Amino acid sequence: MTTPPLSPKLTKLVLARLNVPATFPTLALLEALVNAYIRTVPWESAFRIVKRARTADTAVCPRWPDEFWRDNLERGGGGTCFESNYAFFSLLRALGYDGYLTINNMGDTIGCHTAIILVVDRMKWLVDAGYPLHAPLPVSARGVMYRATTFMRYTVIPDGQGVYQVNQHPHPNPNAFTLIDTPVADADYRVAATADYGPDGFFLDHIVINKIVAETMWRFNSSEEPWRLNRFQNGQRFDVELNGDVATAVARHFGMDEAVMQAAFSIVTTKS
Repeated sequence: MTTPPLSPKLTKLVLARLNVPATFPTLALLEALVNAYIRTVPWESAFRIVKRARTADTAVCPRWPDEFWRDNLERGGGGTCFESNYAFFSLLRALGYDGYLTINNMGDTIGCHTAIILVVDRMKWLVDAGYPLHAPLPVSARGVMYRATTFMRYTVIPDGQGVYQVNQHPHPNPNAFTLIDTPVADADYRVAATADYGPDGFFLDHIVINKIVAETMWRFNSSEEPWRLNRFQNGQRFDVELNGDVATAVARHFGMDEAVMQAAFSIVTTKS
């Protein structure tokens, strides 16, 4: 079974939230969607931490596209790669794009990261709302592909049959991930997304948030103390003091629901 498209009603609401008018499924529209997404939807673990803590049965933990997008529309939420890419792909399916989901590697960690491959104008494009990549990246087995964005320069390097190294500059970790360009069936993807809420799931014990705010790359990571906001410019990191209640300050900076953030901080500080 292919990944179900987002409903017409919710698609309309999401496009309004992103401030992107619906057109035909072109590369220009895809560029606009990614550009808006990285400024509107955070890569974050707070919502999944709270969902996991409040849900006894792991099987019903995943925040599938309807819940994911409602969380963003109503409370400024986002997610990590399994949920973010699934939700973004569901939106793309609703807009008529043709493609598939992939499950990929990061260094020695196998099957930990997801991404989307689309075919637009007879060419493959890598889209990743779960890293996130700041633009669609061209993919070709014929040679290295390049893409420059406002914040990052990317290369996609063939590394064997259906395998590519996705690199980023300037960045302290130049290798973003290893793309395994193999379609993953919807049912298998959902199994993997559910497993990510299990004992070996990622980002369930600390809060990480990444988002472009006021045309600047920002991050918060609760595993780094003392707690600070991190601003990135030209590959350099600058730490920014947090004033007042940390959970409130983080929520307001990233435009996220304060109650959810307070709950997430309570959960991770209790575990530590």
